[in-house]
Amino acid sequence: MGDPTGREAVAAVWRIESARIVGALTRYTGDFALAEDLAQEALAEALVTWPREGVPRNPAGWLLTVGRRRAIDAFRRRAARDERYAALARDLDEGGIASGTVPAEAAGEDRDVLWDPDRIDDDVLALMFTACHPVLSREARVALTLRVVGGLTSDEIARAFLIPTATVQARITRAKKTLGAARVPFGPPSAQERAGRLNSVLNVVYVIFTEGSSASSGDELIRFDLASEALRLARVLSRLVPDEPEAHGLLALLELTAARFPARTDADGRPVLLEDQDRRRWDRSAIGRGRAALARAEGCGRGLGAYGLQAAIAECHAVASSVGETDWERIVLVYEALGRIAPSPVVDLNRAVAVSMARGPAAALPIVDGLAEAGALAKTHLLPTVRGELLTRMGRTEEARAELERAVRLCGNERERGVLEGKITDLG
Repeated sequence: MGDPTGREAVAAVWRIESARIVGALTRYTGDFALAEDLAQEALAEALVTWPREGVPRNPAGWLLTVGRRRAIDAFRRRAARDERYAALARDLDEGGIASGTVPAEAAGEDRDVLWDPDRIDDDVLALMFTACHPVLSREARVALTLRVVGGLTSDEIARAFLIPTATVQARITRAKKTLGAARVPFGPPSAQERAGRLNSVLNVVYVIFTEGSSASSGDELIRFDLASEALRLARVLSRLVPDEPEAHGLLALLELTAARFPARTDADGRPVLLEDQDRRRWDRSAIGRGRAALARAEGCGRGLGAYGLQAAIAECHAVASSVGETDWERIVLVYEALGRIAPSPVVDLNRAVAVSMARGPAAALPIVDGLAEAGALAKTHLLPTVRGELLTRMGRTEEARAELERAVRLCGNERERGVLEGKITDLG
């Protein structure tokens, strides 16, 4: 009798182990694109076999064995790779697996050959750095990371970013071809290479989380599945590079930000502003994890980077009992430090908000006006939203109305537009 939960088991194992499986197959074949295809073929076979024959004793080993057999079949068809095929076949024979189909019991026998615990972390780390290689565009890095490291399907990625599945598939295909054309080697990067490429990896995880925590479009403010996947990737990365303060800083930022998710929307999914949130609903466990990660970043002894500083700001909010009790002056100082090491209009805009809370809206308005005159953030609703809020607090109602109406026109998220329209209505 078939196992009715087989397909669910496949999905669960794939989500947890896909990065290790693709990484191990890439190490064995030396071809990232081929390894990803082989892993997908193994996944497809599991979807057929497991519901019928039951979940194998060693599910990850089963998938790896099938993937490796597919690799041998592929090399057998390529005369130019006879030497590599022979080496792979030799290794397989040494592992004690006979040719033919792979029963559930056989997968466990190959565990020591394929599932070397001393190499798993190296494979996953190499996979993350490969998927986030600087030769790829940011969009390609995000799609490839979610596919090969996160284990998401093209359909899941498309739904998360509200784009066609064909677009996601095209990005992944181009990314694999680009990596092949650039002859990007697979393997854990050297210490020097890691330092130069770590920011690319961190940025991809941050972009994924940002889109999940504040959706740029659609009718939901938070996409929990996307934010959760970014959190999982950040946790994996912090374990793989424990001596990198920014890996811990990013994890701290994501944990502390996600801690506020339960209070950020009401029962109908409408956004709840920070000053109106019930802080008793904040996730104290997530706050604890975030503060612990921030302490680890500080403990590395190299100072906080951009993500660590943002986490320090998030911690100020997390430990305050209310908006009024928040240490806004400290937040201003941290934003000033952040602006020096990672200058951007968004940082300046956030600093203006902090200045308005610490010293009043009149002190912050020149900062925002300077950004507007420079043409910064002209295509987003962020700047007119903040400027409208400052003008409202200063009693300049008609100017505030014009800014908020502009913000509504620029805002792509339906929930956020509703908040802005409510502010306009409140102006009377």
